[in-house]
Amino acid sequence: MNNPTQQDKTESLAGNRLYTDFYKLILSEVLELPTIPEFADKIRNTINQRNANRSIVNSVLQLDPVITAQLIRKANCLPQDKEIACCSGALTRIGVKGTKKFISEFTKTSVFTAESPLIARRLRKLWKHSIYVAAISAILAQKTPGFNPDRAMLAGLVHNIGIIPILVVADQIQDPLLSAEDIDYSIKMLKIEIGIKIMREWGFPSDFKNIISQSGEWYLDIANQPDYTDIVNIAQLHSYIGTPKMKDLPKLDELPGYKKLAAGQLNAETSIDIIESAKQEIQHIQSLLA
Repeated sequence: MNNPTQQDKTESLAGNRLYTDFYKLILSEVLELPTIPEFADKIRNTINQRNANRSIVNSVLQLDPVITAQLIRKANCLPQDKEIACCSGALTRIGVKGTKKFISEFTKTSVFTAESPLIARRLRKLWKHSIYVAAISAILAQKTPGFNPDRAMLAGLVHNIGIIPILVVADQIQDPLLSAEDIDYSIKMLKIEIGIKIMREWGFPSDFKNIISQSGEWYLDIANQPDYTDIVNIAQLHSYIGTPKMKDLPKLDELPGYKKLAAGQLNAETSIDIIESAKQEIQHIQSLLA
């Protein structure tokens, strides 16, 4: 066996530092999630416009997974029996006026601007991917009997929420030896545990933990009927269509989840329509921003 080089040891040390430092934060339960400025200010300005009705507020929230998750968290902290699992439910429970106030306050105090260009790019890429997966998830839910598109949208938005605190901590460490590979390693090892912790502590429905823990398990086939994990996994694969990453992923029509959704009627043509519809929905929502 080859002995590790000094470079290997140095890179391993940097990666272990990120892993160790972040694991300390997990144990200390310091898991506040900030949002990024790309959409936060625009969302706040839009919802405070005179014409910002319930529909507009509900729509623009789909552009930020952290704001949406925080709103759900607040809704589930209120004394009610039923768990909230979508934006529209949170709007009903908190009220449009209360929602606007909450979002305005949150976006003023919780915006995170990364100092590292690498982390800034990673956060922006993660946000855009989450929004895209959320839009596709909602459309898949519309085509599948028995599913709520708003709930599917939320599941798509938060399926990778465990990555956000890792990137924030990586930016705070500011270690010049910290590489993209170190960050990837920490994400791989920690994102599921962190995501589940967030879902549990923020009062999300119990099945959201499965959505996070089983994300990327493409051949998952637990039951004859589809569930929201199937929707999010198939939505993720749709989001990679037309990208270089698709060559390393399984074929859609080979997967159990793909065959279960839309009453078994998904095919190449419907997949293209779903992708186009998702892109148009995102463009429509962005057009609402003040």
